[in-house]
Amino acid sequence: MQYETKILTTKYPKPDPYGALSMPVYHTAAFEFESAKAMSDAFCGRSMAPSYARISNPTVTFFEERVRQLTGAASVTALNMGMTAISYALMAVSAAGLNIVASKHLFGNSVSLLRDTLGTLGVETRFADFTNVDEVKSLIDSKTCALFFEIITNPQLFVADIRALSNIAHAASVPLIADTTIVPFSIFHAADFGVDIEVVSSTKYISGGGTGLGGLLIDYGKFDYSQSPSPALLARVKRVGKKQAFTARVKTELITNLGGLMTPHVAYMQTLGLDTLDIRYKRQAETTLSLARQCLQLPEIKRVNYTGLEGNPFYKLSCEQFGTLPGAVFTIDLPDKESAFAFINNLQVIRRATNLFDRKSLAIHPASTIFGLFTPEQRTNMSVPNTTVRISVGLENVEDLFDDIKQSIK
Repeated sequence: MQYETKILTTKYPKPDPYGALSMPVYHTAAFEFESAKAMSDAFCGRSMAPSYARISNPTVTFFEERVRQLTGAASVTALNMGMTAISYALMAVSAAGLNIVASKHLFGNSVSLLRDTLGTLGVETRFADFTNVDEVKSLIDSKTCALFFEIITNPQLFVADIRALSNIAHAASVPLIADTTIVPFSIFHAADFGVDIEVVSSTKYISGGGTGLGGLLIDYGKFDYSQSPSPALLARVKRVGKKQAFTARVKTELITNLGGLMTPHVAYMQTLGLDTLDIRYKRQAETTLSLARQCLQLPEIKRVNYTGLEGNPFYKLSCEQFGTLPGAVFTIDLPDKESAFAFINNLQVIRRATNLFDRKSLAIHPASTIFGLFTPEQRTNMSVPNTTVRISVGLENVEDLFDDIKQSIK
């Protein structure tokens, strides 16, 4: 089946007694079992029956299965937000004394997670420019447990050579973990480029309307963890196999001990979001490209940054990896911070709000918000200037959006 058909044809694990076309929402904390053995099998992983809602839920499992079939992954774990997916991915592969080589151009909270949270647990992070593969390679050693980056960075919109990174990582027996939120899996097929673990904020494209927080942890089941420096992963290799160890640690340790499973209502809403993901994304991305091209005509804008523009330094690589519609977000640079603030204040159609890929277009000043608690020197090192405004493009008419940008500037 093609993607558009496959997205609508995932079968329920059990027939619904009423023949419901939408998966029911199982709002319950516990589940009744037919016998003590059935209960034991569920709790010990010998059956797929849900044991307790902190660990699994039928509505959430159905959402996971839909994503698994669409991506071709070995397993999918749906969590309560994108930051949980990133946290669990990095915690699953790491341990005190090990290091992660990560992009220095990451979303602000990803940086603080690595530097502050994991740092206090004894995990070292070595930040690098992932557009420079030699710099990345130079930081890998026998204690490196992962490479972590964003396929298109937010808000810098830098693009790394994913196949080159995959080759470097796998030559060193290190998994490649990618945050692919900015381009949905209907367009970007991560496994084809050698990504081992994919993390996605499903709050964004999949939700589509900012209706609920969610995150996805997608394991393609191709990496051999028998060479991992993590004692916890090596222990699971002996129990479940060298390619299932990552998912086993996530599902039987991190979720069980820390919680974080997606709620059933959000899973239901995001299951509905999957139905229209592809068509919404294409419309939003087409509008983004058109809008970015029109913004090039405005002399008040000092720079328009979108990797789908022919003059962008990452244009060729972006087309090779993501096609001609690489995301529904672009940035503009104005003369100074005051101009950026005035522009945002004057907007009438585009909303002043964070989030990405809502149905409504959104504008934000990253340096004073997402990166507001970093020092000026840190923001400079991360390429987040005070002049940049990030615009996430929604489903409004492109001419109405352009008119709003023009009136706001003038």
